[in-house]
Amino acid sequence: MANSNSKDLGKNNKNTPKNVNIRIVKKKSKVPSILVIIAVSILLTLFINFIINMFSYSGEEVGLSQILTEISDGTYDKVVIKDDIINLEYTDDNGDFIKQYALISGNTDFYSVASDAGIDVKSLENVYYEPKIAITFGDILTLVMIIGAFVLGYIFIKNMQGSGGQIFDFGQSKARLMMGKKSGTNFDDVAGIDEVKEELKEIVDFLKYPKKYSSAGARIPKGVLLAGAPGTGKTLLAKAVAGEAGVPFFHSSGSEFEEMLVGAGASRVRDLFNKARKAAPCIIFIDEIDAVAKKRGTVLHSGAGEQTLNQILVEMDGLEERTNVIVLAATNRPDVLDPAILRPGRFDRTVVVPMPDFKGRKEILEVHAKNKKFEENVNLEDLAKKTIGYSGADLENLLNEAAIMAALENRKIINREDIAEAYLKVKLGRKKRDQDKDEEDIKTTAYHEAGHAIVAKFTPYSDPIEQVSIISRGMAGGVTVYLPEKDTKHLFKDQILAHMRSGVAGRAAEELFIGRISTGASSDIENVTEMAREMVTQYGMSDDLGMVKYGDAEETKHLGYNYGGGRAYSEEYAKKIDDEVKNLVDGAYREAKKILEEHKGEVEKLVKMLLEKEVVTGEEFESIF
Repeated sequence: MANSNSKDLGKNNKNTPKNVNIRIVKKKSKVPSILVIIAVSILLTLFINFIINMFSYSGEEVGLSQILTEISDGTYDKVVIKDDIINLEYTDDNGDFIKQYALISGNTDFYSVASDAGIDVKSLENVYYEPKIAITFGDILTLVMIIGAFVLGYIFIKNMQGSGGQIFDFGQSKARLMMGKKSGTNFDDVAGIDEVKEELKEIVDFLKYPKKYSSAGARIPKGVLLAGAPGTGKTLLAKAVAGEAGVPFFHSSGSEFEEMLVGAGASRVRDLFNKARKAAPCIIFIDEIDAVAKKRGTVLHSGAGEQTLNQILVEMDGLEERTNVIVLAATNRPDVLDPAILRPGRFDRTVVVPMPDFKGRKEILEVHAKNKKFEENVNLEDLAKKTIGYSGADLENLLNEAAIMAALENRKIINREDIAEAYLKVKLGRKKRDQDKDEEDIKTTAYHEAGHAIVAKFTPYSDPIEQVSIISRGMAGGVTVYLPEKDTKHLFKDQILAHMRSGVAGRAAEELFIGRISTGASSDIENVTEMAREMVTQYGMSDDLGMVKYGDAEETKHLGYNYGGGRAYSEEYAKKIDDEVKNLVDGAYREAKKILEEHKGEVEKLVKMLLEKEVVTGEEFESIF
């Protein structure tokens, strides 16, 4: 079963003057230069090797026997023996200096040959032994690599210096700066959250007319925290404030302060605030501030991250005065922020950005529909009623998906079918048509979805059925779409129990009508179990356990632990909680089976319609009764 309504609130200037000469200079590639340097290094190494060997082979080449004869006769002044060459020097009777050399082949042992000739080489005078200087290919390769490394390092450093020395800028802020109204966004672009806009308009007035407030003795707020579920428009609001005020807007995120180098985050915070002071009046916007501002001294926060947080605390309310610089920050998780950053003097205000209500959804849809064309029968007001629980980002994505579907069919106008399909696709995924799907699988899916729908129909406080389908979407084999009748801020116990009852009805229908149970209820089981556990541990809806909160909901749910690093209740109560959760789920399952047994005829009618049509609308579903 899939529910489409989530309950969790969670320029280029083309007019160039004619008297300006534009010269395009192509940047020279460094690669050819590197290749030339490496080639020259290899040639230089080979040349040096040639010179060394040339000196080693200087003089007249003679046979090895002649060298041995002269050594035996004692007609030499100096003999130099190397690995594979023998140099002999002497002065003849005419006073001429003679230098001779003989090569020793690889399989010849010079000392054995000399011994056979009656010469004890080691006992002779003026005989010297020198190792042959030989440069191998490995030596050449090593030399080339060393030279190449130096060359590449030199070029890399030059490039970094040419681009502003970024290699050494790890301590500088990476915040992007938008000047004045160039943010391209104002309050007209933000719809559906009028109360939030009214509160932020005061910030705009502070930035435009600071003297009006200072003369009255008022202090300009130092920080405003925007808290709300993902997609509600927090970043868009921050850009709109900058656009309305016409002041510089520094845009950064919490993760950009983090760095592998210790202390880099704090350095970037200092640099960001120094730049802001010079550009005042201005706005600093830190998106996802919870990345660096989690509670200190807990497993939620790293030691390196605490340095960054401490620096933010000092900059926002330290000894140095900071005037006309307002910090806006956005987060989806205000519950994990450190209390020190939330106190007055740092973030003076916390503005909650809620999920849009019906009026807000309608306004958001109208904003995103401005650049799109629709058929006359498309009613955005009806769409706003159906999209309870949708954020502003969801609504924008919905209309965009509808436009994509129209474009795929070479149409410029969006029709009702595009809207209906996009509505389901955003929450449930693209529909799949399995041509080779097994008939038993189709039948199982039909009974499963019929179980959800019939139990919801006959359970008080359940949401009405808008559509039942056995067409696969995303991870679901079929879908039952519920349509809440109105926006509600509170969810009552009997409503949660009704949702649980319809949630387990798919498995109950399989057991009753097919006689076998499948894995298709895995998502249902997860959702129902979570509802039951929240009833017991968070909402105080258990008669046995009372109106007590057990554990921290957000930390337990998202991270698997709470601030203390362990469970906030004893083993005795852990067992009681597990028992109560099981009792709630089992009770819902028994009630669902009872309803299905009483309405077998309606189940069979709905299954027959699903097998014939695949999709049953809300009106067709009601016609069964």
